Amino acid sequence: MTDDALRILHVVRTRSFAGVERFVLRLAVAQAAAGHRVAVIGGDPARMTPALRAAGVGFATSGSSIHDILLIRRAAHDADIVATHMTAADAAAATALLGLPAALVATRHFTRRRGSRGPRRVYPAIERRIDAEIAISDAVARSIGLPSTVVHSGVEDAASPAPAARTRTVLMAQRLQPEKRTRTGLEAFAVSGLADRGWRLQIAGDGPERELLRADASTFGIAGSVELLGFRDDVADLYRRAGLLLAPCPVEGLGLSLLEGMATGLPAVAADAGGHSEILTGLDPRALFAANDVAAAARSLRALADDEAGRAALGAAGRERQRAEFSISSQLAGTEAVYRRAIASRRAGRREGVPRAAGAATGRRAR
Repeated sequence: MTDDALRILHVVRTRSFAGVERFVLRLAVAQAAAGHRVAVIGGDPARMTPALRAAGVGFATSGSSIHDILLIRRAAHDADIVATHMTAADAAAATALLGLPAALVATRHFTRRRGSRGPRRVYPAIERRIDAEIAISDAVARSIGLPSTVVHSGVEDAASPAPAARTRTVLMAQRLQPEKRTRTGLEAFAVSGLADRGWRLQIAGDGPERELLRADASTFGIAGSVELLGFRDDVADLYRRAGLLLAPCPVEGLGLSLLEGMATGLPAVAADAGGHSEILTGLDPRALFAANDVAAAARSLRALADDEAGRAALGAAGRERQRAEFSISSQLAGTEAVYRRAIASRRAGRREGVPRAAGAATGRRAR
């Protein structure tokens, strides 16, 4: 560790491996590579541990609320920053840090207010202990009802395959949960008529809608053109082989799968809502369709499927935007700037005996 390195503890308080956990894994590894000392509490041990261990990042499995509070408190004695992800982690860390000097920074991943799915009265006390809030997109910053600093999520640059390597495949890569609107995407593929033109739909991901999707494919008469792949560890390879990426979710905070696909030059079609709009606005107008509009999604798919040159141009433009605006290096710099401001704010507050600001101005960009 260098003299200016930070001691960072990430807390996610789940045992799963969805978008937030992937975000934490990617950021923790990058922070360790930048010279900081990093540890993580939470996430799927089987999928988190190998990469974290290889990067020199400590890992502990999340358990009960009491277990995690004690774990956080013990680790926080040797931390400059406790970085939380999702409300359960915010609550546990705010409790664990009572009387301790570590700064608490909450990253907001979703376009809703804290406690929107539960009793709101307990959250003001949690928010008073939080020193700064990071929003992963402008859409999230506008929705959370608190001051925040926008730091866009970043993904690693990736190799782009030759156009001939791409197949006539539409790919959806997401959890099979109702809010992801996978069934909307499936219906849009059916309405587009691409199955009759030799295109296939691949759906990578798992969840409670799996059998509903299988039944829908049969109902729409496209079962022979749809592959339900389940959870895949080789999604990066799927991005490099697919011809189009379809992202129908209207409530994404940003859209990691969308960015990962764009990094490979994969042209994307997405719901014009949430973080998707920030990522794709200004590229090919066919890349965005009105959220939940099956016919509009079908038109975008059909138009791009019929335009090989247009797909290549959209893929190249998307890749350029990912590298310019959604890189790991820019995320690291923005995140560290928020961390250091939070540390300074907490130290000043403790020294001067005055309350700390909850964060930067709503929607403020990291500098």
